Amino acid sequence: MRAPPPSLLPLLLATAFLSPSPSIATDKLDQTASIAGNQTLESAGGVFRLGFFVPPGSSDGRAYLGIWYASIPEKTVVWVANRRNPVVRPPGVLTLSSDGRLVILDGRNATVWSSDNAAGSGGVATRATAQLLDNGDLVVSHGGESQSGSTTGRTSVAWESFDYPTDTLLPGMKLGVDGRSGISRNITSWRSAADPSPGAYTFKLVSGGLPEFFLFRGLSKTYASGPWNGAELTGVPNLKSRDFIFTVLSNPDETYYTYYVSDPSVLSRFVLNGTTGQVQRFSWHRGGGGGGGWSGFWHFPLDPCDSYARCGAFGYCDVGQSPLCSCLPGFRPRSPQRWSLGDGSGGCVRTTNLSCGAGDGFWTVSRMKLPEATSATVHAGVTMDQCRKMCLGNCSCRAYAAADVSGGINRGCVIWAVDLIDMRQYPEVVQDVYIRLAQSEVDALTAAGRRRPAVGTTSFH
Repeated sequence: MRAPPPSLLPLLLATAFLSPSPSIATDKLDQTASIAGNQTLESAGGVFRLGFFVPPGSSDGRAYLGIWYASIPEKTVVWVANRRNPVVRPPGVLTLSSDGRLVILDGRNATVWSSDNAAGSGGVATRATAQLLDNGDLVVSHGGESQSGSTTGRTSVAWESFDYPTDTLLPGMKLGVDGRSGISRNITSWRSAADPSPGAYTFKLVSGGLPEFFLFRGLSKTYASGPWNGAELTGVPNLKSRDFIFTVLSNPDETYYTYYVSDPSVLSRFVLNGTTGQVQRFSWHRGGGGGGGWSGFWHFPLDPCDSYARCGAFGYCDVGQSPLCSCLPGFRPRSPQRWSLGDGSGGCVRTTNLSCGAGDGFWTVSRMKLPEATSATVHAGVTMDQCRKMCLGNCSCRAYAAADVSGGINRGCVIWAVDLIDMRQYPEVVQDVYIRLAQSEVDALTAAGRRRPAVGTTSFH
């Protein structure tokens, strides 16, 4: 439908909001059209729907532009455009401006929210369209733009909702940082079930060293995925399954996590729960008579050992033992009194100081979540023998490991010149980490026949 004259806009919007209105039978919006009230766009395959909604349980009637599943009876919102700026003076209307921006107007024709201006200040975007895809992405494309208004004849993606997640990651979305565009793709929980404004929890990539994803409550870290070692996130070694495929890509241009499901007909979502503070994965289970429900597959944090840095520096956590915290071989509790009370947050200190030279050696642990590596240093193209020598040549080096173990081959090297924190032990092998100790400690451990830190380590008593 063509955009109405400005003088008639408030009246028509009010009519659209108050009266039943059929969905627009298209997945696209162009610069001559708008949607308002209960009008929606629907993706070509009928998977997703875009429109205005009022959260269930909301008492103030504030409206938001969102995307939800169209093919299931339960209205599950996966993206919200104006989560910080609701429409408080209904009705809301969505249009495409002359410079190709998505714009939400309220009942007084005031701008509530707009997408980035990809055409530049004062630019004109010709043949701009917004299309809702079957993967849940809302994509704004320009048929060509210029400052003068002339067309270029090329179609380009100017903006997409996948670059601005809210609390949900859908298959194919990225969680991470794009260095070229400067975009950081994070997910942040809703404030409550009735309020989609940003809540207390954020899950995001923290750049530096090896890629690693952290859950924050405000400014405090509460959980970490463990560093990516080219094969897995070492804090979630059991994440992979036959139907769930994920990877972490890291190069000079961008670093991100993404996932797919092997059966594209399965509805799957990865959501940050603002009540529990957990990252959860759900899939839709179809029931008889068109019903069904969301089934949870996994969630993190999973257990007490998933609490960030629970056992402090040079300590590690193991849910298979009681108490939970132990010191790495060659270390003892920093505060024996607190340690005896079950508080391992103070961590551990060396039993024997390093000599910073030939008098030092290494002890291998292999069933550990790698220590937090955001402040570690990665050296590409370095062999493990070269890495060992580099560590011994740096008095601050505490440990080293292969940076990439994909395919069972060690590639590159990561060196920790900081305290080792946020480690936990698993029943299965993750990868070798070489802990620097005084050679006398290595000799004593070898003589005692200790091959695993789980055997005879210092623990709560």
